[in-house]
Amino acid sequence: MATEITKILKKRKSVILERWMKNQLTDETLREDLISNEELRAESEELIDILTKSLNETNLTDPDSSDFDHVIEILGGISLSRAKQGFSPRETGLYVMSLKETLLQILQEEVKDPADLIAATLNLSRLIDNFSIITFETFIKGREEVILRQTDEITEISTPVIRVWDGILALPIIGTLDSARTQVVMESLLTEIVESGSSVAILDISGVPTVDSLVAQHLLKTVSATRLMGAECVISGIRPEIAQTIVHLGIDLSDIVTKASLASALSFAFATLKVEVKKVAR
Repeated sequence: MATEITKILKKRKSVILERWMKNQLTDETLREDLISNEELRAESEELIDILTKSLNETNLTDPDSSDFDHVIEILGGISLSRAKQGFSPRETGLYVMSLKETLLQILQEEVKDPADLIAATLNLSRLIDNFSIITFETFIKGREEVILRQTDEITEISTPVIRVWDGILALPIIGTLDSARTQVVMESLLTEIVESGSSVAILDISGVPTVDSLVAQHLLKTVSATRLMGAECVISGIRPEIAQTIVHLGIDLSDIVTKASLASALSFAFATLKVEVKKVAR
């Protein structure tokens, strides 16, 4: 019976493609904004071609057969591509499930014996279901990669080191300061200190919502690393509620220059560098 099933699917390959495409194109969830009909057809045709070539009388009942490595490779590429394009897990899963529906329709038309039809349906369903699981797992991995990349990009954007004056750097910190982000902050700041030869660095925490003992420890590490590079570090943006929290936690910042605003920190930096800024009368 397995031999008959593989022959049926190979013989009706073109019919399978046309029906599958019809099902996909008439689906209300089709994302024509993310993939063109031509691209969808090319993907579908390649998958059906490789699947029918890979099927034989022995591997139909063995979803884990190495014969399907190329099929899995193609499905993996489609899943990763869709994860990056913005498809949802449901939309990606329906791509394979609609193929399963088409294949089962073909079997119902070709296999007349009820017992043979049940056996063929179960075997083919197990095979396609296994492909669906692999597709979903690959999609999730692709989406995780996208999220990690976006997180790294956001972290870099949210920790810019700005040269506000010759010899003065400012690093406005926005959002929560955790261990991973502290490492990025320190690397960016220390690199810029070396490249610019700056002697004063201002860490502005106006955009940090809360300061707890862990955040304070991260700030102290950054200050210590900056001083080891020979630069003075000033922390600005100390709001009243943050000052109260620091005192309540018993955190000692007595040997660190702190200012309420970035403007005050900049005035301190000018004084440290013996720079005088005056308004010019017009």
